[in-house]
Amino acid sequence: MKSFGKILLSSSAMFLLAACTNTATEETETPQEDTAVVTSVEETEDTTEMEILETVSVTMIDSNSNDLGIAVFSEEDGEVTLKLDLQGMSPGEYGMHIHEVGQATPPTFEDAGSHFNPTNVEHGTESETGPHIGDLPNLVVPENGIVQESIVIPNTSLQENGENTLNTEQGTSLIIHTEADDYESQPSGDAGDRMVGGVIFPGNEE
Repeated sequence: MKSFGKILLSSSAMFLLAACTNTATEETETPQEDTAVVTSVEETEDTTEMEILETVSVTMIDSNSNDLGIAVFSEEDGEVTLKLDLQGMSPGEYGMHIHEVGQATPPTFEDAGSHFNPTNVEHGTESETGPHIGDLPNLVVPENGIVQESIVIPNTSLQENGENTLNTEQGTSLIIHTEADDYESQPSGDAGDRMVGGVIFPGNEE
């Protein structure tokens, strides 16, 4: 009888030890599976966001080569937005356009070429066939000389293979003029001389 009792106690101890070992193994494995799933989702979301967003920052200078701030072009979901953060300009209303060459040399900025016009139409929203892709609303500078403004630019892209892209072989530039654009005079809205400029995409040098 004593021998049988010892055998019974030994068997029970072995059973309890095996059960505890299985329970510890299950508790250790479960959190590892959850962590792997969360990491996979986060990596997928980050990759998707990088694929649909591109930004180009442009330093804007005046005819004396003074830095007036930046113009940021961004594209998301097929739409290009221009955000201006400028200071130091005189109050007033000024014509502003994207030009067809990726150069903007002060004091005249003439090397920026004509307006960006890949669709070959007339200038201005008030013309019969316009506007140019590069025609933008007039820039209004308040009394404090600080400009913080966002403008949506339709029918264009920052991608090399995009429709009416600003990212061409010649490049493109952003130019601000000395007078307001009347949105109809040809070929540039009677906006006066060029006084501020910056290169969006530089032209490819041969």
